Amino acid sequence: MAIAIRQLHPHFVGEVSGVDLRHPLTRDEVAQLQAAIDHYAVLVFHDQDISDEQQLAFALNFGEREQARGGTVTKKEDYRLTTGLNDVSNLGKDGKPLPPDHRTHLFNLGNCLWHSDSSFRPIPAKYSILSARIVNPKGGNTEFADMRAAYDALDDETKAEIEDLVCEHSLMYSRGSLGFLDYTDEEKQMFKPVRQRLVRTHPAHGRKSLYLSSHAGAVVGMSMPEGRLLLRDLTEHATQPEFVYVHTWKLHDLIMWDNRQTVHRVRRYDQSQPRDMRRATVAGTEPTVAQQAAE
Repeated sequence: MAIAIRQLHPHFVGEVSGVDLRHPLTRDEVAQLQAAIDHYAVLVFHDQDISDEQQLAFALNFGEREQARGGTVTKKEDYRLTTGLNDVSNLGKDGKPLPPDHRTHLFNLGNCLWHSDSSFRPIPAKYSILSARIVNPKGGNTEFADMRAAYDALDDETKAEIEDLVCEHSLMYSRGSLGFLDYTDEEKQMFKPVRQRLVRTHPAHGRKSLYLSSHAGAVVGMSMPEGRLLLRDLTEHATQPEFVYVHTWKLHDLIMWDNRQTVHRVRRYDQSQPRDMRRATVAGTEPTVAQQAAE
């Protein structure tokens, strides 16, 4: 059965059929999916009942696995998953939903904010591949916004204003906006801000896009309030309904997205019920701007 793709949104998102991700892909299938993710920015696969090892093997067709260190307050000895996937669930090591006051739970609520995965790293992530193992019965949709279409819709004056701007990104910015302010000295060092361009150009097709994220909390050369107002205005513009696709999860759905061209967020859901989502993250290959100490 040949791979087929149906566009789900006027700007982006392709629904893929004709491929079983439990099995190794042929070179031609990898090439087709690579071209598809470049074009659609988000790919939706249904009925992919895969293991952690199969999910990671699929991800490795598109680059190296990103090392997870530095993206969480969870201690290594408390990790639920040991397979190399990122745990994007609401579950503890015992497989039960985390208590409402649990530090990991409070930190992970930041995923409800618009963001691009790993923009807080000097070399940010390329692709994320998320598998639904247990779907929460209430809420938990994931929304994606097309940052290419959002950039295209800006007026020329704004495009010229932001072309060369550089932002500082940190998990402390995104979590701080929700009131999560308690960090150890080790975490403060680990979450030290990094610098990213505000406008990115995609290497495959040359389209420009906004590189926004809740992790962005400052614009180099602007006062903190001025920079944050600009970022807030751009995010409000970029996440208007015309640029957004809403995904209602079904069991064994798998979604792959390009963090260089999109932002996403999960919507609130019933935290007393389990939600098991597992993410394979494909590492980026270069920084968006030369890193300097962002003190």
